[in-house]
Amino acid sequence: MDILVVGVNYRTAPIELRERVAFRAEHLAQAYAELQQDTGLPEALILSTCNRVEVYAGAPASGDVASRLVSFLRSHGAFLEGEGQDSFYAYEEAQAVRHLFRVASGLDSMVLGEAEILHQVKQAYERAKGHGATGKVLNALFQKALNAGKAVRTHTAIGRGGMSVGTVAIELAQKIFGELRPYTVLLLGAGKVSEMTLKRLIARGASRVRIANRSAERADLLATRYGGERVALDALEDQLVEADIVIASCSVERPLLTGERIQRLMPRRHHRPLCLIDLGVPRNIESSVGQAENIYLFDIDDLQDLVAHHHGQRQQAAGEAQRIIDSKVRHFLAWRQQERGAFIPSASVLAGAR
Repeated sequence: MDILVVGVNYRTAPIELRERVAFRAEHLAQAYAELQQDTGLPEALILSTCNRVEVYAGAPASGDVASRLVSFLRSHGAFLEGEGQDSFYAYEEAQAVRHLFRVASGLDSMVLGEAEILHQVKQAYERAKGHGATGKVLNALFQKALNAGKAVRTHTAIGRGGMSVGTVAIELAQKIFGELRPYTVLLLGAGKVSEMTLKRLIARGASRVRIANRSAERADLLATRYGGERVALDALEDQLVEADIVIASCSVERPLLTGERIQRLMPRRHHRPLCLIDLGVPRNIESSVGQAENIYLFDIDDLQDLVAHHHGQRQQAAGEAQRIIDSKVRHFLAWRQQERGAFIPSASVLAGAR
């Protein structure tokens, strides 16, 4: 059985395409049922984050599995014929293994060494297991990938400072507003991204942080743990009147904030500037919102210029991390050789998977 990954990421597809193929947690049961029906694969795992949507598979050596997985993702995203054709990539065996280990270690993220990705990979694996979608091959692959990610974070400085998309969003807000203390920050969502963002906001001096979430219990937990105030999501418009900065990372089917809603609120705000940073995929905020006067709207793809600065600072650690990954990949492929009698690719083959 071969290991295969097919997907799109922030390098190959803009957010307008990535959000269409993204999977929400509550829809995964149906997605796995459809994936099994469409492809007949004995093992498959869906990894859906703000930076990527990928399907990992343990697939029979024969048959065009990659094209079937691409068709599955295109169908899920309701793509028109020919639309986004060049956005999908596919890797097999050594390349697929190396790719996943880099993903889990934060080396393939928009924010190099980002703090959230290891948790996201672990969560995707646990969900796939819960749906009965993994077996011997993917169980071993993802356990070793998680081990590699932990080793990289333990033995290198790649994750020093807890860099994440939330941290970069805060830096963007600081470039616009300067010191955060006098301003009201509203977090929409209380997941892992919001948790990391809240932690950094408090560390950087924000004193008026409010958290709105569908689960009041989760919002209360974050407010108690890090500081801030839980506010009711059904009072969102009142909160938007008072907020100066909004950082959104909810899991939504439709945008929470529309152009019409923001236009209606601006007179109540006396047209004070409002900075909106949308970290959600799918997006939490309609792109038309950015057309309103005194509105500064940024989505996750807009953060890449700031991200480039941090990449330069982390290149040495990235080299150290890559050496750890190469070693872990070799060990995993050696196990694969014992299991199936395949040969271990040379170092040049591994290098070609970068």
